[in-house]
Amino acid sequence: MRVLLVGAGGVGAAAAGIAARRDFFDAFVVADHDAARAEKAASGTGDPRFVAARVDASAPEAVAALCREHGITHVLNAVDPRFVMSIFSGAYAAGADYLDMAMSLSSPHPERPYRDCGVKLGDEQFAVADDWAANGRLALVGIGVEPGLSDVFARYAADHLFSRVDEIGVRDGANLVVDGYDFAPTFSIWTTIEECLNPPVVWEADRGWYTTEPFSEPEVFDFPAGIGPVECVNVEHEEVLLIPRWVKARRVTFKYGLGNEFIEVLKTLHKLGLDSTGPVKVGGVSVAPRDVVAACLPDPATLGERMRGKTCAGTLVTGLDRSNQYKSIYLYHVVDNEWSMREYGSQAVVWQTAVNPIVALELLASGTWSGVGVLGPEAFDAVPFLDKLVEYGSPWGIREQ
Repeated sequence: MRVLLVGAGGVGAAAAGIAARRDFFDAFVVADHDAARAEKAASGTGDPRFVAARVDASAPEAVAALCREHGITHVLNAVDPRFVMSIFSGAYAAGADYLDMAMSLSSPHPERPYRDCGVKLGDEQFAVADDWAANGRLALVGIGVEPGLSDVFARYAADHLFSRVDEIGVRDGANLVVDGYDFAPTFSIWTTIEECLNPPVVWEADRGWYTTEPFSEPEVFDFPAGIGPVECVNVEHEEVLLIPRWVKARRVTFKYGLGNEFIEVLKTLHKLGLDSTGPVKVGGVSVAPRDVVAACLPDPATLGERMRGKTCAGTLVTGLDRSNQYKSIYLYHVVDNEWSMREYGSQAVVWQTAVNPIVALELLASGTWSGVGVLGPEAFDAVPFLDKLVEYGSPWGIREQ
């Protein structure tokens, strides 16, 4: 296996550090628009299998050329979702398989944005699934932590714990604190704005996919490992678009523990138009307001030394168990920032995201996972993935509600 990692930011650098401890690949090219950042991530592994390259992720032909230059078999996309389709298309053109952690972007329904779906997350990728399958190529989409591990949990629960699934509800929460900052998101603010201010999507078996108002259906969820109660709200996320394709459930939701302060900041950005991705002319320069917001906030990858606390990703499943008794179970994965910084030098949120595509790549390299077309994580057997995650030193848990 010869891997091209596109993106050497927080998640990309963490992925390189995790992969360096494994032996399932022959070469690992770390590419970024910033050549110095790519070099830092590659050389930081201390592993001669890693080399750095510069690439324009917005240009499919540049991605394809880099694949051909290095004989790449698998492309791992670790940049924000604006570049999904260009990297996805470049991998296809070069005959490489593809993995990402966020899918092609959505656009709201032009007339009924808070009732009906417009273009859904991943629609552009699924539209060409037959082409990938016909060419014997695999695009494994949404294989981060959420989406990714959360989808694996859904498949595991449906296969091994339940006879009937009423609802699959992904619930994400944390008690992370960043010392020295009044407001410092621990993940890409560009992506966070996108998913939190877009109309959230819900799946119901008798209705299909539909949308609601942002931050709808608030609930307080008690997270494990000492994190405790956090208010969670509906947010647009890939799991709701992926899980129903492979796992039978009556309802699928995604709720994010944002907290009141974060929600108010996002609402204010929206009121002021600072969430916009359209360029605005300021003096002689055109710039997107959302890019300005991102530039004004600290890079999440640099916050690890100032962070403390834990982050939890998990999937709440309700329905009838194998004895046909009603049951509610939360399958979860917790990462302590102190541990991830000590062991890998990566803050908890980016490390938790990065470990999952590396696990998936190892399963693909061994042939334990295989397939063609555009597939989500729930299209594969969950057990080998969860076993491998434990082998990586990052156990998961189950809690009855």
